[in-house]
Amino acid sequence: MKFCGLTRSQDVEIVNELKPDYIGFVFFPKSKRYVSPEQARQLKSRLCPEIKAVGVFVNEEPEIVADLLENGTIDMAQLHGKEDEAYIKRLRHLTNRPILQAFRVDTEADIQRAERSTADFILLDSGAGGTGTTFDWNLLKHVSRPYFVAGGLGVHNIINAVETLHPFGVDVISGIEENGVKDPIKMQKFADLVRDFDEISGCGFDK
Repeated sequence: MKFCGLTRSQDVEIVNELKPDYIGFVFFPKSKRYVSPEQARQLKSRLCPEIKAVGVFVNEEPEIVADLLENGTIDMAQLHGKEDEAYIKRLRHLTNRPILQAFRVDTEADIQRAERSTADFILLDSGAGGTGTTFDWNLLKHVSRPYFVAGGLGVHNIINAVETLHPFGVDVISGIEENGVKDPIKMQKFADLVRDFDEISGCGFDK
């Protein structure tokens, strides 16, 4: 479970209580959830160490990404732009930290491209991220590697998503917000629904 787009110290306080596996800091300046490296370092310093911090980047220079990984600001890099295999190769020369590559899913070809990725993890999403819209989950029926699913997830549809897809992980951003900021009630409800399903199913998401 990944709660993405944290921007405030109170967001960190909430996730420290809820204990998602991952949280995300968005380093894309055009995003309304953008945080600077210094803001991210301050927030990370308050984060429980068992929660992994993911940095979300869009076509950023690999050296900048690697620096944030190596200095401990983040634990994993999420590539959410047009980064290709050559980019991943360059990044791996600079750091051995995990890489999560995001793919916009519109067609079967997008799924095939995602499955060929050499990133450690893949994320299947709608649009550019944080759009609050879902995509055609039928396209995911034949995905052969574990994946995070994102795009329009919230308390209204998360159970349907995990029952239908059994993903490796779920990534939520706008679905746990109210008026553009993280909402403690929605965050709590989302976490409860995911964990209740996980407990009842007895085998986690990834079957």
